[in-house]
Amino acid sequence: MEKPAMSRRAINKYLRHAQNILQAQSLRVRLKASIVIVVSDYSKMIVGVAGNSRLYHFRNGTLTYKSTDQSLAQEIVNSQNRSLDISQHEERGNLLNYLGKPNKFQPFVSKKMKLTDGDVLLLCTAGFWGDVSEIEMADALEGVKDSEQYTDLLEEILLSRQRKVVENYTVAAIFVNKVYQETNKNKMKYIKMIAAALVLALVVGGGTIFYQVKQAKKLAELTVEMKDHEKSGNVYFQDGNYDEALLAYSEGRNAAKKLKDPIHRNLLARKLRVTQLIINGDKSAETGKFTEALEHYEKAKKEGKLINGFGKEEVEQRIANMDSVVEIVDAIKDADFRFEAEDYNGALAIYEKARKKALAISFTGETQIKTKIEDTQEKINELKKVQKELKAEGLEKSGDQSYARQEYVQAIESYTLAQEIYQETELLAKVLGLERKIMNANDKLNPVPQVQPADNALPNEAEPPVDEVTDAS
Repeated sequence: MEKPAMSRRAINKYLRHAQNILQAQSLRVRLKASIVIVVSDYSKMIVGVAGNSRLYHFRNGTLTYKSTDQSLAQEIVNSQNRSLDISQHEERGNLLNYLGKPNKFQPFVSKKMKLTDGDVLLLCTAGFWGDVSEIEMADALEGVKDSEQYTDLLEEILLSRQRKVVENYTVAAIFVNKVYQETNKNKMKYIKMIAAALVLALVVGGGTIFYQVKQAKKLAELTVEMKDHEKSGNVYFQDGNYDEALLAYSEGRNAAKKLKDPIHRNLLARKLRVTQLIINGDKSAETGKFTEALEHYEKAKKEGKLINGFGKEEVEQRIANMDSVVEIVDAIKDADFRFEAEDYNGALAIYEKARKKALAISFTGETQIKTKIEDTQEKINELKKVQKELKAEGLEKSGDQSYARQEYVQAIESYTLAQEIYQETELLAKVLGLERKIMNANDKLNPVPQVQPADNALPNEAEPPVDEVTDAS
């Protein structure tokens, strides 16, 4: 790039140049891509987007800007004038614009946005933001020192979802440690602008007072929001819904940060930590990592002591139930082995016993055991269906043999039994086929007598009786 420029027109031109290159290379297969770019002069930035790759701009741990997707899901949300999370919307991948689009390529280019020291820019594809929430992105910033630590932590969060299929994802972070400072000449210009603004405030009169009242109202609203999130988190925690509790505490802590309330910020941060440790312990226990699970529970207990024993009962109960959890997990492994060996009845019996124990101690892995029971029962039902079909086929074949020997009564009996089984297994075509065979056998068993012509039947008027024909000669 000989003469790089930082203007909306220039960025649009660069994106269109990339579009032309991609189209030129689409010889056999149409190439396409979603893209997000950031151009900066070290004091401001401009964002360009084509598709649903995104930029998140964080300042002081709070999300201040998020780029807009060019997708049908985003258009639906915009048309409803609502602020909704489209990360799980079924149309989020239906792109209205992207690199490689055959015609009417219209990328989005933002206005210039100011950068300050400590800002963090996160660029990512839909494979990432579809599974990692904005709250988690903001929370992950706490304690990290550079972009590598940040992206590593975000990747851990993404992979912790343990999806069966992980979509392709790309994530990159930029830490704005120091922005370019303006010269003295430019500073004087800004001082003049500030002075003009102050004069304007004095002329308007009461503007400053109005701002203070408005600010107080905002702080009051944030306080209510923080308290509501904490209450919701406590209810979710007591109900054992730890994922929802985690989200509520995180949102409450963010509100406390905005309020600059260190007491509630630390309180909610510790509740968040205890909840996360319990979740981690439960996951470790479910996968048979019992030593690791106990470590998580002990840490949660220790952390909870600092806030009046928060979560103490839940944690101690889990530690006390660890022996039972070990038995349950061992039983599941045994049942899994039997399932793989196609001993479905044996597996089902073990799963059911394990689930009964899991319910007794409120083991979080109970839902997975329930799913395993359903899958095993389905396999048993499939086998039973196959066995019934084989039995029906044997009866139908026996009926065919009886029919061939002209033993029609036995043939009808075999066909009828086979037909009943096919009805149970919902094989309609087989049912109809046997119905025809039964009718044929009945016809053979009870033939319809043929009607003989009567002696006094009148001769056909169209043709004279044979004995009345006379010789024409």
